[in-house]
Amino acid sequence: MNITIQNQTISCNVQYSKRKKVSIQLDPNGLLTVKAPNGTPEDAIIRLVEQHGEWVLENLRRLGSKQPAPEARTYQDYGTFMYLGREHRLEELIDTTDANEEALRTQLKKFYFSSCKKVINQRIAAYQQQLKVKPKSIDIVESTTKWGSCSFDKKLTFNYRLAMAPVEVIDYVIVHELCHLLHMNHDRSFWRKVGGIMPDYKEKEEYLARYGKYMTL
Repeated sequence: MNITIQNQTISCNVQYSKRKKVSIQLDPNGLLTVKAPNGTPEDAIIRLVEQHGEWVLENLRRLGSKQPAPEARTYQDYGTFMYLGREHRLEELIDTTDANEEALRTQLKKFYFSSCKKVINQRIAAYQQQLKVKPKSIDIVESTTKWGSCSFDKKLTFNYRLAMAPVEVIDYVIVHELCHLLHMNHDRSFWRKVGGIMPDYKEKEEYLARYGKYMTL
């Protein structure tokens, strides 16, 4: 779940269980987790996080000051880039012959767009059949806030940077968005459906929350 606090989008991992109260936790890696009783409405969780917005932002700033920022990418010599969860040298992904840095970055971005579309189309078929759903369309887009989205008219979009993630993490985002074709919000029924297909989905969410900032060009 993404929550906006003072124009800053925060990735929030929501965990439902048999508990009586809602709690908010922020781990040393900056992963915000809300633990809520089964059946807690999504808007109630959003309101709670917003009420603690100053605390969340202050602690994220404090944690950020202690952690090194992602290194600037180099497109020459020994620069490496993530592809399907593994590091690759640039020349393993695209043709680097006689190209300057701007051209290399453009080529690499095109590579990720096309690769993401190919992987999504390959992986989504089995989950569509399992869930008995079919999106109206599937598009690959550039986004700084979302890994995937599902519109009310059943159009799915996926962030091209997913091509940098391991296949099992890509599968989670696919399952997440396909389940929105059945449940548009993040209620208990939605998470039950996601968990029925992918019981370890929380691990995939944590991967994106922790490493997503490093999945860049």
